[in-house]
Amino acid sequence: MEEAEELGGKDVEFVLSVDSDKKATEFRLFSVAPPHMRTFHLAWFSLFSCFFSTFAIPPLLPIIRDDLSLTDTDIGNAGIASFAGSIFSRLAMGPICDLIGPRVATATLSLLTAPVIFAFSLASSPNDFILLRFLIGFSLANFVSNQFWMSSMFSSNVVGLANGFAAGWANVGSGATQLVMPLIYSLITSFGVASFTAWRIAFVVPAVFQVVTALMVLVYGQDLPQGNYRSVKMKMCENKSSKEGLFEVLFHGLKNYRGWILGLTYGFCFGVELTVDNIIAQYFYDRFGVNMQIAGTIAACFGFANCFSRPFGGVLSDAMAKRFGMRGRLWSLWFVQSVAALLCILLGRANSLMSSVVVMCAFSVFVQGASGLTFGVVPFISKRSLGVISGMTGSGGAVAAVVTQLLLFSGSKFSKQTSISLMGLMMLFCTLPISLIYFPQWGGMLCGPNYIHSSSSAEHSYHLLP
Repeated sequence: MEEAEELGGKDVEFVLSVDSDKKATEFRLFSVAPPHMRTFHLAWFSLFSCFFSTFAIPPLLPIIRDDLSLTDTDIGNAGIASFAGSIFSRLAMGPICDLIGPRVATATLSLLTAPVIFAFSLASSPNDFILLRFLIGFSLANFVSNQFWMSSMFSSNVVGLANGFAAGWANVGSGATQLVMPLIYSLITSFGVASFTAWRIAFVVPAVFQVVTALMVLVYGQDLPQGNYRSVKMKMCENKSSKEGLFEVLFHGLKNYRGWILGLTYGFCFGVELTVDNIIAQYFYDRFGVNMQIAGTIAACFGFANCFSRPFGGVLSDAMAKRFGMRGRLWSLWFVQSVAALLCILLGRANSLMSSVVVMCAFSVFVQGASGLTFGVVPFISKRSLGVISGMTGSGGAVAAVVTQLLLFSGSKFSKQTSISLMGLMMLFCTLPISLIYFPQWGGMLCGPNYIHSSSSAEHSYHLLP
């Protein structure tokens, strides 16, 4: 146990070893020790509920489609709408976390979007369906607060691991809902409830789930190792002659070209993952003629891979950093995402059910691992604008999901299998700009640092990185 330290008039003890900023320098996955590991579990579980709610719709689409008389264009537009909602909310969530902290930001957004999930059971037209999918998509902005929270709690030597597990386990919600929602629907119909009523009742479950996790975050969460955001920031301001305003923090984040490149990169790993979550159950249902439960189970395999694939990306990022520094993080990101792109191309070319499932599973491991690797780099872009950079990167995922859904899966002249292969080509091309990321103190993929620095000057550069 870390020695007690005087902080804000109270003796604070940490179970985990911490650095000078009180961030944990170790990661104990199955511990619930406050504040670091308890925060980890609250963060991933809360985001899990948001993914569960957002992707509760696709596995029931065969029923919803018949009830609301949805066309393929309606379904495609609804998919675009769900991602479009998360673009704006993710962009806003970064500065909001910088302003009020991740705990209140996370809980507030979950509570605001939970009534939308309840309202889905009242949808009666294609326009209702599209509007509600747009509003439900806002909840995915909690991904930004999730990663911001982990970067506030864990030190640089384990932050990739913490970010990977927090987002990876949360993303399992998109797979769990593919499996669970058809089961809930089947359970309700087994009591003699009509199918067009049963799917509506089923949406009560994700709505209640999201409310419960939001309340848990409010009651048991803690923004920073030293305490909650407002009290800690007030104490910091008392000790400083000046402080940066929200717009100054926002400006420093937006002018950082590295953040824009990571937004593009993340768009074509996590954004592609979102698109696949949206179309994969229907793809197997329509192309190979499997029933709704089998299609949901296959789609769940894609989401469940997040249990280990995205955390593995974080582990790989930290391991490569220990051996090769920042250049190791960047090279591993480029390699893993490039392999994911090639597998995505192959997925569209697979002609049998078995080969498609095998390639899909391999693709899920690499595309989700690339997401973990991306957020192994994010905390090093700019410390003072961490929330803004997290928001920019997270929004990139939503923007790319909209682009791929609009160009390839919304009334496209291409078949779904051809569209999947074209999406892989887009991934391959949009991974190349990673080679342009360069840190003066750490180097980039193709060249080393431009000066010799001490550990103190490196930390200084990290704080002041524009």
